[in-house]
Amino acid sequence: MQISELGERELLKRLQRFCPPDIVGDDGAVLTVPASQSLVVTTDTLVNGVHFSPQTTSAEDVGWRAVAANLSDLAAMGATPLGITVSLALPRETEVAWLEELYQGMAACLNPFGTPLVGGDVCRASEISLSITAFGSVTSAIYRNQARVGDAIVVSGVHGASRAGLELLLNDLQWQDLDPQIRQNLISAHQRPRPRLDLLEPLQRLGIERIAGMDSSDGLGDAVIQLAHESGVKAKLWGDRLPIPPGLSAMVPPELAHDWVLWGGEDFELVLCLAPEDAKRLVEEVSGLSIVGEMLEGVGAELQWGDRLEILTIQSGFRHF
Repeated sequence: MQISELGERELLKRLQRFCPPDIVGDDGAVLTVPASQSLVVTTDTLVNGVHFSPQTTSAEDVGWRAVAANLSDLAAMGATPLGITVSLALPRETEVAWLEELYQGMAACLNPFGTPLVGGDVCRASEISLSITAFGSVTSAIYRNQARVGDAIVVSGVHGASRAGLELLLNDLQWQDLDPQIRQNLISAHQRPRPRLDLLEPLQRLGIERIAGMDSSDGLGDAVIQLAHESGVKAKLWGDRLPIPPGLSAMVPPELAHDWVLWGGEDFELVLCLAPEDAKRLVEEVSGLSIVGEMLEGVGAELQWGDRLEILTIQSGFRHF
């Protein structure tokens, strides 16, 4: 069945099943922000053929990734999610089953964080696109411009996994000898990235007062460059400390692995800059974090790899335009 056979009202009725009944149904959702906290708002758009395709991403995975991208932005700001809205642009021939699977994927990503879908909109278009706006609350927000000379650069998780997973989905026959579990881990990193909201509790518990940060959705190298630029300092990464996913070195030569780690993007991990003593406490408290560099006097960003010094430029990462 196609959505053109349902009509707009019946379509909305089906989609509202994924929303709390006491919140949807009016012209707007009413959300309560906890006392003494600020509202954080972020939005992201995904377009068929640009951010996803049937070859690499099921409808459920599209829904998951769309939500994960927004929750990752909230995590990067230090914010706890309050809810999301979803705006859809759909061709008339879109299948109802595909759309319901899309919402099932969104719900699967939202549920572990107790985050409701509180509304949205639908309209007709020539191509599928979805825009999500996420709302969160925060007591002390994390900004990009708070890095200082002497800060350590801390990253969560590994980088390059999503890029490797995409390559496996596009050219699977190239790596038939890759360990099946490693293969699945890399593909899952691309299709079902996990926003790092789990880091908010230890950051609050440790009482770290000053943090600069952002997520690495556009690539680790891009994030480091932006943090340095916004803070008016120079970033230095240590190549031998970059967190490389298991199996990546078995897939591609070192130079290409190095490129995917820095510029692959869509890993949705956090990149944080904080005082060295705070970085040490955080890394000891939370497994899977790595200190990968430092902030120095100057401008720009560089990568030290043995005796080789590489200047990092933001043009190396993915750009829409």
